Amino acid sequence: MYPLKQPFVTLEQLQEITKQYPTPFHLYDEKGIRENVRKLRQAFAWNPGFREFFAVKATPNPTILKVLREEGCGTDCSSLTELMLSHRCGFTGKEIMFSSNDTPAEEFRLAAQLGATINLDDFTHIDFLKESIGYIPETISCRFNPGGTFTIGESAEGFQVMDNPGESKYGFTREQLTEGFRKLKAMGAKRFGIHAFLASNTLSNQYYPTLAGILFRTAVELREETGCDIQFINLSGGIGIPYRPEQPANDILAIGEGVRKQYEEILVPAGMGKVALCTELGRFLLGPYGCLVTKVLHFKHTYKEYVGVDACAANLMRPAMYGAYHHITVMGKEDAPCDHKYDVTGSLCENNDKFAVDRMLPEVQIGDLLVIHDTGAHGFSMGYNYNGRLRSAEVLLREDGSTKLIRRAETPEDYFATMVFD
Repeated sequence: MYPLKQPFVTLEQLQEITKQYPTPFHLYDEKGIRENVRKLRQAFAWNPGFREFFAVKATPNPTILKVLREEGCGTDCSSLTELMLSHRCGFTGKEIMFSSNDTPAEEFRLAAQLGATINLDDFTHIDFLKESIGYIPETISCRFNPGGTFTIGESAEGFQVMDNPGESKYGFTREQLTEGFRKLKAMGAKRFGIHAFLASNTLSNQYYPTLAGILFRTAVELREETGCDIQFINLSGGIGIPYRPEQPANDILAIGEGVRKQYEEILVPAGMGKVALCTELGRFLLGPYGCLVTKVLHFKHTYKEYVGVDACAANLMRPAMYGAYHHITVMGKEDAPCDHKYDVTGSLCENNDKFAVDRMLPEVQIGDLLVIHDTGAHGFSMGYNYNGRLRSAEVLLREDGSTKLIRRAETPEDYFATMVFD
């Protein structure tokens, strides 16, 4: 029997919090976030140049970003507003990595203005970047897509990693990388980086070491082929979290050690033992340290048993979007038997607005508080306003147990603000 996921907040705490902040809202655990970042840095402490560039798209909140900056993180941005948000939160220069695709010229211009490291997604973007900002930065990175199918067989954790980079819209081919590095060098680039993202939400300690091996060998080849000075390698994201209680969690210390072995076997003998490593984690850093808090409003007894809550897919769209599993705890009933089967639903006029289907839970009553786990990344950030539903508040549970409102809930006035009434 697998242990159930435990909320990082108690019923008593939530009852006090909801007196100040009406449900639904996203709640974040500052203590857990800081501890997790420190563990990541410990895992890669053997690489002096290591830096985590947090994927802003996962949790674009100023308070969260400032917490991460205090812990030594940079930001990974992919849009104009993410660049602006990073700048307003105090990130500058090489603390920002800009990895975009189908990029408008104004975004390249702002990235260059801020001194961000630009990570090009396509060979044709070399000329477009030059046209957009008037020059090629001396430090530049390129995103690599090896094509085909990326597979790690059955891992020690009993989990198979498989993805299909050949169907991905991102990155240079291997041949384009060589041509691109040569072209960029001729246009004035002096310091180079390589980036790749080959699989999403992996639950295997072997993913990063395997990816590192691919990128390290590619870096050695590129230096031999082009003479370019490769100073950093970006392993991007892809380290996942166990959304289901029975899934194994990644061991970031084991992952860091696996990458170190590849580094010493491939880069060090090639005379590239000073290459800095980067990561761009979002889900792994923040996912488990956020939850959606919602209240039971209604029951519906028809062909199934429905629990209606005050949150909906506008607050968390992953279950509706692709059937993603998010664990649910009925607060105060953590130890009660899960002997009732429910669909947990929101209020949107869409039948897929369900946080859970045929989920076994303790008996639920109107007024119960539910915690929907693992929404700290790609939770609030994917919200939307369909049906005129408004985005919820975000609240930080501080290390000392106090709370702070870090984003107020939207109001009808916010919803109408961009409309033009003739």
